[in-house]
Amino acid sequence: MTLSILYDHQIFSSQQYGGISRYFYELASRVSKYPDTDVTVLALAYINQYLRNGSPCKLIGRHFPYIPKTGFLRKTFNNVISKPFIKHCKPDIIHETYYSTTDYCPRSAKRVLTVYDMIHEKFADNFLLKDKTQQIKAHAVRRADHVICISENTRRDLIVLLGVPEEKTSVVYLGSSLATQKVAVKPAEIKKPFILYVGSRGGYKNFDGLLRAYGHSSLLKNELSIVCFGGGDFSASELSLAESLYISQDNILHVSGTDDILAGLYASAAVFVCPSLYEGFGIPPLEAMSFGCPVISANVSSLPEVVGDAAELFDPADDEEMRAAIECVVSTPERAQLLVDRGYKRVKQFSWEKCAQDTLNIYKKLL
Repeated sequence: MTLSILYDHQIFSSQQYGGISRYFYELASRVSKYPDTDVTVLALAYINQYLRNGSPCKLIGRHFPYIPKTGFLRKTFNNVISKPFIKHCKPDIIHETYYSTTDYCPRSAKRVLTVYDMIHEKFADNFLLKDKTQQIKAHAVRRADHVICISENTRRDLIVLLGVPEEKTSVVYLGSSLATQKVAVKPAEIKKPFILYVGSRGGYKNFDGLLRAYGHSSLLKNELSIVCFGGGDFSASELSLAESLYISQDNILHVSGTDDILAGLYASAAVFVCPSLYEGFGIPPLEAMSFGCPVISANVSSLPEVVGDAAELFDPADDEEMRAAIECVVSTPERAQLLVDRGYKRVKQFSWEKCAQDTLNIYKKLL
């Protein structure tokens, strides 16, 4: 019997690049290679570049260029027009790629939902009052037949905070394989050895803590710069904090671009630092390990679960402990090399192939 699996449009119509869309792109591409599976990505109007660069399976939809402030229009169009296509596809499994109150799952199909983290519940003050993610997530979780969590830490938080029965949940770890054709040359504006930071920087991400740790170290300020990839330009408050810490503007740089550029940064960074107060999983530390970059990580939430003994750990609430951890690695080549060696071994434990197999087993068990 052929198992018909459908991934919906949500993340592909809202994210050009990013961890969640990469997860579903990798998942769909690998599940579709198993015998007796019929995999469809239904994204009638999408902006995602992973799909645009090559559909991993049967793709129903068309790429549209990203236009700011059109997200609601794309969402509404996809929600309305998807229903007849789903009825025609007759899926056995609908795996929703994000949280929605829209129910387009036929009675004959099972709903699967992935929960990535419980940040909106644990750090509600970091979000605007009009942000309804918390309520929409709770609705989607109740509606789902099964919930996949990307770490044991996320599953524990989900069970406690939303009262979800444990038997309705499973843990499936993500993989790590930065989608790049080549490693780009380090940007010319980066003159010094550098600390790499990847992703958004606000609130619980604790980038301000990294700035303070760096700013309190004459060693780090003299010898290294900080390079941030993604997350948008530096805010006025970030620049003000850097100035108050006597951090030269030449010592904090922002870089954006493709996965090739990110790969180049991982490959050339002195260290990668993850100072976050909470992560549902944490793909960037694994990406850094895969490129031979020593990892320095907060010791909270799912991060120790992911990095194991392949990272220098610190308390993210303690700026001085963070400073000491970074100084230890950058000033001790033997420690840095040990972390690199452990990182190469650690990253092998997280593969998209295993993620796909574990997820497919859940689909089959549901039916």
